[in-house]
Amino acid sequence: MTKIAIISDSHDNIWNLDKALEQVRASGADMLLHCGDLVAPFIIDRLANGFPGQIHIVFGNNDGDGRLLQTLASNHPRVHLHGVYIELEAGGRRIAMIHYPEPARRVAQSSQFDLVCYGHDHTRHAEQIGDAWLVNPGEIMGMRGPATWGLYDCDAHTFEHVTVSGTG
Repeated sequence: MTKIAIISDSHDNIWNLDKALEQVRASGADMLLHCGDLVAPFIIDRLANGFPGQIHIVFGNNDGDGRLLQTLASNHPRVHLHGVYIELEAGGRRIAMIHYPEPARRVAQSSQFDLVCYGHDHTRHAEQIGDAWLVNPGEIMGMRGPATWGLYDCDAHTFEHVTVSGTG
C-alpha cells in the first residue's frame, strides 16, 4: 500500500509545516510531494528532517534562490528538486506535479496520469477528470484559513484533504 502526502505553499510558515509533517508521518505516507512556494531555502532542511521518505519538490513563483535550494537539496539524498514540472511513477500510478493550476488542468485532461498536483492559488481542490485526480492540497501557510495538506492512496486511487491540527 503506497500513500503519498501532498503539501504546497508553505511560505516559510515553519510552525504549520512542523505540525503538518507530524500528521504526515502519522498517516503512514511513503512519499511527500511539495507543489512549490517553499520560499526560503532552509525549508528544504526542515522537510528532510521532518519526513523520512522520498521528497519531490517543484519550484513555485516565490522560490527565488534556486541555486541555494539545489545546494541544500543535494545534502539530502531523499530530496529531489525538479524545477518547474515533474512526472513520476509511484505505487503503480503515474503522477505529474506543477505549481500552477491552468497547466495542471491541461495535464489532467491528457488522460496520461492518475494524479496531477498543483498549488499557487492557496485553494483546496479535488476533482476527477476522467480517471485522473486533479488536486490542490491547499496551503501550509494558513493565509486563507486553516492550513491543509492532501493524502493520496495509490491502491484505492482516493484523495482526501487533511486540516493541520491547531491552525486557522
